[in-house]
Amino acid sequence: MGQTDATISKLIALAEQGDQESAGKLFSLLYAKLHHLAKLQLARQGVDSLSATTLIHEAYLDMASQAEAFFPDEGRFMAYAARVMRGLIIDHIRNRLAIKRGGKFEITALTTDVGKNPTNDQELMRLSGALDELATVDSSLSQVVDLKFFCGFSFGEIANMEGVSERTVQRKWERARLYLHRTLQTELPA
Repeated sequence: MGQTDATISKLIALAEQGDQESAGKLFSLLYAKLHHLAKLQLARQGVDSLSATTLIHEAYLDMASQAEAFFPDEGRFMAYAARVMRGLIIDHIRNRLAIKRGGKFEITALTTDVGKNPTNDQELMRLSGALDELATVDSSLSQVVDLKFFCGFSFGEIANMEGVSERTVQRKWERARLYLHRTLQTELPA
């Protein structure tokens, strides 16, 4: 375990005990990783109307308000941050689509031209819902998806964070992909 890993572990432990100063230091230490994560998520979702800095700050405010959040290690912290950012992006997309449709909270059937966006907004919302459902069934599978897909970590990096073999992470990834595929297929209209 390197000096940075030891520092992160210590700060996580102190932050979990309610030490706000340690929580702030942890956030500062992980800011570069979080900024990269935010840029990656925004690019993958094709969202150009929200900045990475704004997304990080909104995520921090959301995470700081969660008294029950538990981050025993960097991997779980980053996975939680990815989930929070995903939720904020989904909320931003819903709001943008509602405003486009003439009402702040009215969401109707979507037909979009995907020319600029790499993913369809409706598909992204369905994926987010399926990931939330997966988290209730098996949170470790959901965490692997958040770390791999949304954070961009390799299987080896995830294995190090979780203290398991790379093959174990790959098996979790495959199980999660099968679950998500099955869930998303059953949601499609007949």
